[in-house]
Amino acid sequence: MPQFQAVSVADAAALTLLTEYFRSPELSFRQAQGTYHPTYPLAEQFVPPHGVFLVVLDEKDDRADDASGAYVGCGGIRRLENAENEPVRFEVKHLWMQPSSRRRGWGRMLLTELEQRAAHLGAAEVVLDTNVGLAIAGALYHSTGYESIPSYNDNPNATHWYGKRLDI
Repeated sequence: MPQFQAVSVADAAALTLLTEYFRSPELSFRQAQGTYHPTYPLAEQFVPPHGVFLVVLDEKDDRADDASGAYVGCGGIRRLENAENEPVRFEVKHLWMQPSSRRRGWGRMLLTELEQRAAHLGAAEVVLDTNVGLAIAGALYHSTGYESIPSYNDNPNATHWYGKRLDI
């Protein structure tokens, strides 16, 4: 089973995973089009009560150099600005698992963990953006209750936006 650890986005494990994510083949279709712009997250946006960034530890990973395991995924949530009459929203960012750790259900577990932490920090809903080329990510979001919403940001990499009310 994976373990989720809150870390700074400036932490070595977080930076390594984010770099792998930005270089991953899934993003190559956008890089080839010259439209992909990697943006590393700002640390202050992922510190409670503004958010959190998690790394996924595979404690039983036989690739690990020591008994502590290996980091195999990451993701974060950050609070978005909202008007006084709007619900508190958090945004899911950089949800990613290394290819060797996929198909275990850990991405779904990480998304659930992020939603729970967002609710604990006061979120009434979570939103996220993705690209049409990331079909597996889109399928995950649909299967976990996310619905298409209008664009809420100007992310040049995004083609689809999703939201979900939290009833946690």
